[in-house]
Amino acid sequence: MRDARMLLRALGVERAVLEDVRWERPEVAVQALVVRVRPIQRESGRCPDCGRRCPRFDRGDGVRRWRAPNFGLAKAYVEAEAPRVQCREHGVVVQRAPWARKSSRFTSVFEDQLAWLAVRTDKTTLANLLQVAWRTVGAILERVAESMRRVRDPFEGVTRIGIDEVSYRKGHRYLTIVVDHDTGRLLWATPGKDEAALRRFFDELGPQRSARIRFVSTDAGSAFLKVVRERCPNAKHCLDPFHIVQWATRALDAVRRTVWNQLRRTGQKKRAKALKGARWALWKNHGDLNPAQQLTLANIERDNQPLFRAYLLKEELRSVFQETDSALAKRTLDDWLKWASRSRLLPFVKLARSIRQHRVAIDDVIDHGLSNARLEAAATKLRLLTRLAFGFHAHEPLVALAMLRLGGLCPALPSRP
Repeated sequence: MRDARMLLRALGVERAVLEDVRWERPEVAVQALVVRVRPIQRESGRCPDCGRRCPRFDRGDGVRRWRAPNFGLAKAYVEAEAPRVQCREHGVVVQRAPWARKSSRFTSVFEDQLAWLAVRTDKTTLANLLQVAWRTVGAILERVAESMRRVRDPFEGVTRIGIDEVSYRKGHRYLTIVVDHDTGRLLWATPGKDEAALRRFFDELGPQRSARIRFVSTDAGSAFLKVVRERCPNAKHCLDPFHIVQWATRALDAVRRTVWNQLRRTGQKKRAKALKGARWALWKNHGDLNPAQQLTLANIERDNQPLFRAYLLKEELRSVFQETDSALAKRTLDDWLKWASRSRLLPFVKLARSIRQHRVAIDDVIDHGLSNARLEAAATKLRLLTRLAFGFHAHEPLVALAMLRLGGLCPALPSRP
């Protein structure tokens, strides 16, 4: 009896009675350990969905096997009868196996081990290490993520969210992602970048928890604004500072191209060529410039005042969102708007007009210090996951992997606290 308990514990099989152990040589020249078990009395005949004790319906398909963690260098399998029971709520279903998830041919311990490894290594290495197919890895990740969502509610206590879209595959394939600003956790990911994609998030969130959302940050040109206003009546919409500064960077580049074309038309090819190579010196933050780029910027200040003025406008707008005193930041933004409006630089005149249109959302950002920095970090990590998960041909396994890695749903390594 003691040896039986030790063997079942080594394989991670719980609430079961050992009936038989044998070595089996499959079609390949590697032996496999097969452990025959049955559920303990109080676990027998239960529905896999609700856990109720149910009357037996029939024998089902007879004996079924579940892949368990390797036993040393050999594969290991758990074998048991799998009769069907008749649940008054879920109908005729295969009885619950306490060592495995519903509709799985792997033990829960094996799946948890695979999920733990999946968030730390690439799919090819994982498949070779555990000797499972690529398609199987994706299916297991989906099961584990779904089961962990039932254990840990990712929406609990969420009041500040950020919404964005991220490309995950060629051919304009996008995921809509929702991130908790307070914890940085990924709350939701779904294919698409339209209103329907975001409505699916709020459908799962529910009206009560949607009413608790206080702040939502998005891009100003986002298709999500209409849905946010409908589903989050108590939330303030905040415009992401990253995208506002990005507008200024685009306006600066538009001025650079205009000046470059003017120099070319007037025959100043040497100055035009030097200006074309100055793009990164103008785009980068002032504190990140290397010596060569600092020299380039000094030459622009000396030879091209309109372009240098555009650079200063970009840097001044960036400093607005770095200011910790909200009142001072708003006054600085007021001064910036006056400066941009009379700068005689058309891209910045248009930018000042756009900022005035979104001034309420920008002031909320300044007051509450909200930014999509966590969202951009999550998007960057998600793009890395798409490379690690090379071989997934659908979005579902990728979303499951993202929720395990970035959503805090990854189970602990079996036998570890």
